Formats: sequence, C-alpha cells, structure tokens
Amino acid sequence: MAELSEETGIPIPTIKYYMREGLVAPGRPTGRNQADYDDGHVRRLKLVRALAEYGDLSIAVIRELVGHLDNPEMSLYHLMGEAQSTVTQRRDVRPGPHVTEAERAVAEMVARRGWKGAVPSSAYRTVVGLLATLDEIGRQDMIDALDGYAEAAERIAETDMRVLGDPSDRERAVEIVVIGTAVGDTLIAALRRMAQASVAAPLYAEDRAP
Repeated sequence: MAELSEETGIPIPTIKYYMREGLVAPGRPTGRNQADYDDGHVRRLKLVRALAEYGDLSIAVIRELVGHLDNPEMSLYHLMGEAQSTVTQRRDVRPGPHVTEAERAVAEMVARRGWKGAVPSSAYRTVVGLLATLDEIGRQDMIDALDGYAEAAERIAETDMRVLGDPSDRERAVEIVVIGTAVGDTLIAALRRMAQASVAAPLYAEDRAP
C-alpha cells in the first residue's frame, strides 16, 4: 500500500478509508497484511480523490456514483446523466400562477431547439422555476431572451463534448462530467462577466470618460 500511496499521492490512511467506505476495491491478498494493487486501483483512487476534492462530492454520493460506474448494465449515456446530476443544483418549483406559463415556455424552447433527453431533469425544473420567478417579478424581457441563452448554452455543451473526446473510458467520462461541470460553471460565469464588461464598454463610453 505504501507504493500505491506514493504513486497516487494519497496518504495511506485516506486510501484505507476509501476502501472501508467501498469506494475502492481491496487489493488481491498475497500474504498476511499484504496485497497486490494494479493500475485499476490507481485510476480509481485518483478518480475518487478528484470527485471528493474538486467535485466537492460527499462520500455517500461518490459511493452511489462508483456503484453506477461498476454496473455494466448501465449505459454510458445514463452513467453520464447520473454523474451530471451530482453537480446539478436542485431547486423545487414553488407553486404559483406563473408556473404553468413557465412550463409552457420551457417546453416550447426545448421543442424548437430539438433538445432530446432534456426532460425530466433537475436542470429542467430549475429553468421552469427561474422563469416562473422572472414572470412573477415582471421581467418578461429576460424570458424573451431565453432562446439566446439556450443557443449560448448549446455551444458550450458542444465544446464540453469535444473536451470529453472518446467517452469509451467510463472512469474518465465520469471525472470529466463531474469536474468539468463543477469547474466549468465557474469558468463560464467568470468569462460571461468579462464579456459583459467588454460589450458594455463602447455602449457607455461617455460614462467611462474621466
């Protein structure tokens, strides 16, 4: 286990903890208090550490996710969906008179863009809830811009898929979906603010003048 710790950079107590929690399979026993570990253990340990440290996932969530990962009956598409759900903010739609109109607007947008597999999902319900709130506070202008936001999101998603590359490596796919989404959301938010400043600059040139 010392060699495994050296190769992964993970302390031995942490490795033992991951194994006790069922996140990493034990090694093949070779003698008393000794076991062999292979490249699979190295990859899994690195994945678990990445999910915990960079994806900020709880041990319980990681255990469930690696269970799906090790389930050969779960397709890669559904595995990626499970991985995405771990980093998707969940917001319950608050009941109210604006929800029906929001559901209609989102359903029509999804149909216009030909998005398959977008419903039902936590993200879908979040969009419904946000649109209902915008309608409630009278921000129809932002609702009218939904297609523009959706187009930008689609271009980002296409970039995400290019980064993913060959998804046949299930562990790599899970890591990229979880880490890429968690880090990517922050990256996109920061780039958006930079772009807003750039686009706004010529529009408010007089206000910026000394």
